[in-house]
Amino acid sequence: MASERESFDLSGPLHLTSIDWQNTQHQRSVAACLVQGVYVLERDHQEEREGPQALAPPWWEFFHFKLLRKLVDDVGFSIFGALYEFKPPPSLCNRPSEGSPCYVIAFRGTLTKYDSVSRDLELDVEVIRNGLHRTSRFEIAMQAVRNMVATSGPSNVWLAGHSLGSAMAMLAGKTMASSGNYLESFLFNPPFVSAPIERIQDTRVKHGLRFAGSVITAGLALAMKAKQQQQQQQQQQQQHRSKPEDEPFTTMAAWLPGLFVNPADDICSEYIGYFEHRKKMEDIGAGAIERLATQNSLGGLLMHAMGKQAAPEPPLHLIPSAKLTVNLTPSRDLKEAHGIHQWWRDDLQLLSEVHRYK
Repeated sequence: MASERESFDLSGPLHLTSIDWQNTQHQRSVAACLVQGVYVLERDHQEEREGPQALAPPWWEFFHFKLLRKLVDDVGFSIFGALYEFKPPPSLCNRPSEGSPCYVIAFRGTLTKYDSVSRDLELDVEVIRNGLHRTSRFEIAMQAVRNMVATSGPSNVWLAGHSLGSAMAMLAGKTMASSGNYLESFLFNPPFVSAPIERIQDTRVKHGLRFAGSVITAGLALAMKAKQQQQQQQQQQQQHRSKPEDEPFTTMAAWLPGLFVNPADDICSEYIGYFEHRKKMEDIGAGAIERLATQNSLGGLLMHAMGKQAAPEPPLHLIPSAKLTVNLTPSRDLKEAHGIHQWWRDDLQLLSEVHRYK
């Protein structure tokens, strides 16, 4: 049985009859609806709703998008993503469309009531373990992104995702940014793998914990870097050649994805403190410590220091720069605070700020 939220006529932003592609609220709403379209595509698939009974098409057709391709997982064969093409009718071709995408690649998050739940939860665990990049679902997603960017160019492609899908979109965006291709990205409720420090009410305690964490993380990172440099020097002496050191975090700094988070959602709320703490560390003259700490995971460094893993891999959830938008509208519960549906509403109390890595 279809839920009310699956029906665009009941829960979609019907007020957006005319899209201003320069309006960031309109962009956000459309991107969120395209992600919702992927959720409903998979629900249509599970419920065997086809033709006139299918509920997914209005979620993109209302905004004049065409579904080019469904992205299907090779495990369980669930639909986890979609490629859309913007195809406005001739009657709208004379209207300004500057800022509109040519293509949008959208990824859904975890579905807990359908046949895809076991695979989705498996991938949620991979996000926590920092292993999403090693999964076949991400390989399928990344191949689709690379092909679309190669065909149309990075300026014509948007990425969008929610929750687990936001982690997919973030990783795809980071991968493209590392090679100088910066994609417009809409990352809704992206998971931040950390203790929920943002929940602590006492600001002094909260800042103290973050400061201590930054100092420890930076210290471990420096120690690891010194050890790696010593090993590299030994290898270079043996090989009689030098190899330039890559700084992927700095390379990605020009990428400015949109992060959309809710402070009542423990899954993503830590991004608020992540960027605020960076500013505070700069203000007290500890920017150098934070610039090193902000690109490393304390957990990964500790695992490496204890010999539990060969070398810490770059944390999936850490990014150098972002346009952070916080939804300050009160939420009734965690489900509402984490839901994709909040992001196409037009009555939100939003606080937005650009954070650039220096």
